[in-house]
Amino acid sequence: MINYDDLSARLMPVQEPTILIVDDDRLHLKLYTWILQAEGYKCESALVQSTSVDLPSEAAIDLVLLDYRLSSSLTPVDVIQQLRQQFPAAPVVILSEMQWMPDDVKNHAHAFVNKGDPKGLVETINGILQGK
Repeated sequence: MINYDDLSARLMPVQEPTILIVDDDRLHLKLYTWILQAEGYKCESALVQSTSVDLPSEAAIDLVLLDYRLSSSLTPVDVIQQLRQQFPAAPVVILSEMQWMPDDVKNHAHAFVNKGDPKGLVETINGILQGK
């Protein structure tokens, strides 16, 4: 007897996790997209502007990567609150040139990664998504 559930599970393509990269710098959006796509992730980007964030409306997001230093009237906590409304289950990883998680986002973010550590970024994202 054929087990159709087992067969369809084997035939369905494995969907790569989708990471939303949120930054106020278009170059950083491209750079982190390139790094993460090279690791097999699908990426969406959201540009933080002076008073708003252009969040994708239709994407299923598995994790959010958020730059901490924003040249915007919005704070990282403001952005996280908007992200929680649209993607409540997505863990948030803070990306910054600082050496530690800033106090104001400690209760809002899942993890922190230093900007100069792409290997650490990939390891942190892999760990979070595998533990999800």
